[in-house]
Amino acid sequence: MLLNSLFFYDNSLAFGDQRHVRVIKAHDGDTVSVILNGSKEKVRLIGIDAPEIKQRPWGTKARKHLEKMLIASNRTVILEFDVERRDKYGRLLCYIFTPDRKMLNIQMVKDGYAVLFTIPPNIKYVDELRMAQNEARQHRRGIWSGKGLKESPSDYRKRHYQ
Repeated sequence: MLLNSLFFYDNSLAFGDQRHVRVIKAHDGDTVSVILNGSKEKVRLIGIDAPEIKQRPWGTKARKHLEKMLIASNRTVILEFDVERRDKYGRLLCYIFTPDRKMLNIQMVKDGYAVLFTIPPNIKYVDELRMAQNEARQHRRGIWSGKGLKESPSDYRKRHYQ
């Protein structure tokens, strides 16, 4: 159990015991930039897929929702890694927690601003994310509402970013 909760260990980065980082920008509903060890790093939230910004109005709504939660946390968050530390674009792959331990990945899904999107081997919280999505769908929150998202973010990317 202790091994599963270790933060910031990565062979390619010297994180030391640093746990809290400052978020400087929310790019969309599933990607932020943080200051880590004095450098700017892009971070992709593991396990979720938010609408693309051009998927109006949901892309902008998702970014604003994430931004609202970041402001509430004073833009200070805790990063937690899973098995793979970076994606093919060089972004850090993380679960992001507020100082009071609310996971933003789960909250984005639970509030209906992102869908479950797992890529093994990063599946540590897949059950919790699945439950959050089921709850959002059941209560018709956000993208699951009557005027919700018409096309999944991954399908949208396939059609527009080939």
